[in-house]
Amino acid sequence: MQEFYAITLVATALVLLAAFSSLIAFRFGAPLLLLFLLIGLGAGVDGLGIDFSNFSLAYVVGSIALSIILFDSGYGTSLQSFKLSAAPALTLATLGVLLTSFILGVAAHLLLGMSYMEGLLLGAILGSTDAAAVFFLLRIGGINIRDRVRSALEVESGTNDPMAIFLAIALVELISSGAGAEGFNLELVRLFVEQMGIGLAFGILGGVIIVFILRRMQVERGLAPIFMLALALMIFSFTGAVGGSGFLAVYVAGIYAGARKLPATTTISRFQDGMTWLAQIIMFLVLGLLATPSQFPSILLPAILLALFLIFVARPLAVWLCLLPFDFTQRETGFIAWVGLRGAVSILLGILPVIGNLEDGQTFFNTAFIVVMISLVVQGWTIKPVAKRLGLIVPPRIGAIDKVELDLPGSANHELLAYRVVAGSPVLRGERIPRWAMPSLVIRDGKSMRYQYAGRLRENDHVYLFIAPSYSKLLDRLFATEAPVEADDSEFFGTFAISPTTQVQSLDDAYGPLTISEGERGRNVADMINQRLGGRADYADRVRLGPIVLIVRDIDEHGHIASVGVSMEPVEPATTWPIFLNIRELAHAVRDYLRRKRGTLKSDDKVEN
Repeated sequence: MQEFYAITLVATALVLLAAFSSLIAFRFGAPLLLLFLLIGLGAGVDGLGIDFSNFSLAYVVGSIALSIILFDSGYGTSLQSFKLSAAPALTLATLGVLLTSFILGVAAHLLLGMSYMEGLLLGAILGSTDAAAVFFLLRIGGINIRDRVRSALEVESGTNDPMAIFLAIALVELISSGAGAEGFNLELVRLFVEQMGIGLAFGILGGVIIVFILRRMQVERGLAPIFMLALALMIFSFTGAVGGSGFLAVYVAGIYAGARKLPATTTISRFQDGMTWLAQIIMFLVLGLLATPSQFPSILLPAILLALFLIFVARPLAVWLCLLPFDFTQRETGFIAWVGLRGAVSILLGILPVIGNLEDGQTFFNTAFIVVMISLVVQGWTIKPVAKRLGLIVPPRIGAIDKVELDLPGSANHELLAYRVVAGSPVLRGERIPRWAMPSLVIRDGKSMRYQYAGRLRENDHVYLFIAPSYSKLLDRLFATEAPVEADDSEFFGTFAISPTTQVQSLDDAYGPLTISEGERGRNVADMINQRLGGRADYADRVRLGPIVLIVRDIDEHGHIASVGVSMEPVEPATTWPIFLNIRELAHAVRDYLRRKRGTLKSDDKVEN
C-alpha cells in the first residue's frame, strides 16, 4: 500500500511540475512540450532514477492520450476552415508522408547503416507532423497567420497520423516476418484503403451519435463533457477493434461534433481544453521516462544529421512537391515546411520496433527521440520569428477585448455574451449596437440596470447581449480597443483599396493582362474572390491575378467583403526550387530572433528583403 502511495505521489508531483513549467515557457517563449519531455527525461533512469521500461504500457497510454488530443483538434477545427484547406492538407497528410518517409529512409540508410527497409521504417516513424505540437504553437503561441495556411497546417497534423501509423505497423510486420520489399503488394494497398475507409465512415457515424445523444438526452451540464469524452474514446477503440483507423475516426468525429450547435458548449470546450493539456503532459512525461539518455551518444551524431536533413531537405522538398498544384506563395510553402514539427507521435511510433522485437529496435526509439528533441528546439523555438520574417503575420483586426460567452439551457437559438467596455472601444465613441443584437442588461459600479435606462455606456461597464449564433465576431469590434498596426505591417493589405463591386474587367484594363478566365471578366471583385477561394472569403485572404494581388481588408456584419486592397508587388508563387530560398529566409529569421533576445536589434532596424 505504501508503494502505491509513493507512486501516486511521484506521478502527481511530475504532473504538477510540468504544469508549473508552463510559466517558464510563456515567459521565455520556450516550446512547452519540450519542457514536458525534458521533465520526464530528468526523472528517468539516468536522472532521478525512476526505472520505467514498459514499452507496451507506454504505447497504450500514449495512444489513448493521442486520441484525446486528436478529438479536441477536430472539435476546434471549423468546418469552413476544413473545406478551405482540405485538398492541400490531405495531399500533405498522404503523399507528403510517403515522400518524406522515402527521402528520409534513404538518408537513414546512408547515415545509420540500416537496410533500405529499416531506413524506410525510420522514415515512416518520423514522417508525420505532431498534432499536439502544431496546435499548441499555432493556437496558444499567439501566431496570427492567414487562415488558409493555418488551416492547412492544423488539418495536415490532425490527418497525417493514420498514414504514418499504418506505414510503421506494416513495415514492422514486413521486417519481422522477413518478407522484405516483396511484401509490398496490392494486399497492402487494399488494407490501407480499408482502414482509412472504415475510419472515415465510423468517424462520421460517431460524430452523428455524439450530437444526437447530447441534443436529445437531458444530460446534466457537468456530465455533458464526460459523455462526449467517453463517446470519443469509444469511437476510437471500436473503430480500431473492427480493423479501421481509430485515430482518423476520432478526428473526424471531433470535426463533425464541433460544427454542430450543442448544449453546454462553453462547459464542453473548457473541459476539452483541460483534458487535452493533461493528455499532452502525461504522454510527454511517459515517453520521457521511457528514454535512456546514456544510450544516446552512440547514435548522437548521425541522429543530429538526420534531424537537420529532415528539417532542411526532406520536409521542404516533400511540401514543395505536394503544394505545386495549389495557390500558395513561395513564403507560405516555406512556412508550412518549417512547421513540420516532430513530437510525441514519432516517439510513440518509435516504440513499435521495440515491442515488435526487431533487431536493434532500441536504435529506432533513441533516434526518434533525438530527432524530436532537435525539431522542438530548432523549429518550435523559431516559428513566430520565421512567420514574421516571411511576412505572414496578419495584423490584428481588433485590439484588446474582454468577453465571456455564457451558455443558455436547451437548444436555444441565441447566444448570450457579456462584454466589459474597455478604454478606446468604438461604443464609447458613439457607434451604435446593430439591430440584430439585443442588449438586455448593464452592470455599472456593481449595480444592474436595463440597457435602455443606462444611457451612454461608460468604461468598465458590463453589457449582456443576446445575439444569433456565429455573430459574435461582428460585435467584438464594437467593444475592443483600436488595433495597433506596426510599421512593418503597413503594407500588408496593399498600397491602396478598391470597392468590392469593382468589375474584374476594369482591373484587367488598368493592370492587365491578368490571369483571369472569360467567365470572371463579367464578375465583380468580391464574387471572383469568393469563387476562387471556394466559399466565403475571410479577413486577410489573398488572390493572385498575375502582376497584382487582391487582399480582403475588411468584412461587413453580414460576412460579405467590405473592402479590398491591391498589392502591386506580389510574392511569386511556389514554382521554383524551394530549399535555397527557404534556408536563406530562415537563417535571417533565426539571426534576427537571436539579436532581439540579446537586445541588440534596435526598433528602427530595417531588415533587407
